[in-house]
Amino acid sequence: MHYIAAGATGGGITPVLMIVLLFGVMYFMMIRPQQKRRREAESMQSGLGPGDEVVTIGGLYGTVTGIEDDTVLIEVAPGVQTRYARAAIARVVTRAELPSEPISGDADVIKE
Repeated sequence: MHYIAAGATGGGITPVLMIVLLFGVMYFMMIRPQQKRRREAESMQSGLGPGDEVVTIGGLYGTVTGIEDDTVLIEVAPGVQTRYARAAIARVVTRAELPSEPISGDADVIKE
């Protein structure tokens, strides 16, 4: 019996170190990239504006015509608008171009 008790107490810190290493690998390979993708999706969805062409998670293509708090109005055909949750937008195909405004004061200056 003396030999059985001595063999059961061995092992030391190696199993604990392996478990910590396993959790570290899981964090850097699975959890962190998922958090990064979620942050990118949230920033894309919060940056939506009228005129943006988007694709929903269901595969519907359309143009954003209006934005409310958590909903987006999308025109899928001329005169046909549908309302979607902002989180249902999968990606932006093309962004609406911002109108270029002349710099104030420069357009009125006439050199003689």
